[in-house]
Amino acid sequence: MRKSEELEVSRGSGNVFRDLGAEDADVLQLKALLAGEIIKMLDREQLTVRAAHAQTGIAAADFSRVRNADLARFTVDRLMTIIGRLGSRVEVTVKVRRPRAA
Repeated sequence: MRKSEELEVSRGSGNVFRDLGAEDADVLQLKALLAGEIIKMLDREQLTVRAAHAQTGIAAADFSRVRNADLARFTVDRLMTIIGRLGSRVEVTVKVRRPRAA
């Protein structure tokens, strides 16, 4: 990119999935946030996927999928269950907003 070229800057919605046009953007965003929390918990406790499996009974492959952001097989409920098995709980706040006029 040359210095003379101008960049177009757009303000995001706060949900990259919505910005990319995903139909289920809110669910994808929530799953990504939950997966991020799981990864933080694993890192904080220095748990390998095998150690996490031993502690929770949840398949090591599931922890690998979460670490790789391969979340297609997970429901929000399943991700919340994993967090619970890791010894934490999830609190959810819901805000309902009307879409902005285009």
